Amino acid sequence: MSKLFTPYNLSGLALKNRVVMAPMTRTRTMNDVPDEVVALYYAQRASASLLITEGMPVSEEGRGYLYTPGIYNDEHVQGWRKVTQAVHAKGGRIFAQLWHVGRMSHVSLQPGHIAPVSAGTVQAVNTTVFALTESG
Repeated sequence: MSKLFTPYNLSGLALKNRVVMAPMTRTRTMNDVPDEVVALYYAQRASASLLITEGMPVSEEGRGYLYTPGIYNDEHVQGWRKVTQAVHAKGGRIFAQLWHVGRMSHVSLQPGHIAPVSAGTVQAVNTTVFALTESG
C-alpha cells in the first residue's frame, strides 16, 4: 500500500496516484445524454486518479440498457465534454469505456424493434437477455 497514493506515469499520462475507479453502468440518464448530475457524480470521484466511465453506447443499435449516456451524436459529445471538464477541474483524469453490446441486446431496445446488430451470424445459445423497458 505504500505506493498506492504516489504519482504514476501511465504511458505518458501523469496520474497523481495509483487509484483507478472501475466502470459502473448506472442507468441514470433518462434522456441518454450526460447532464449536470452525471458531471457531479464523476467530479465527486476525481480523487481517484483515473476514472473509467460507465459504458457509453457508440450507436443507438449498440445499447444494452435503457438510460445509459451515449456518445454517438453531438448532444452526447457536449454532455460528456461537461463531464470531462468537471473531472479535470478536480484534478482527475477520465477514460471512455466505449460500448456496443451486439447480439446480447434486446429487441425492445433496438430502433424499430428489429433484431440486435452483431459482428457475425453466430447466435447466442443458452442465454436469456433481460431488458428493463419503459413499461417496466
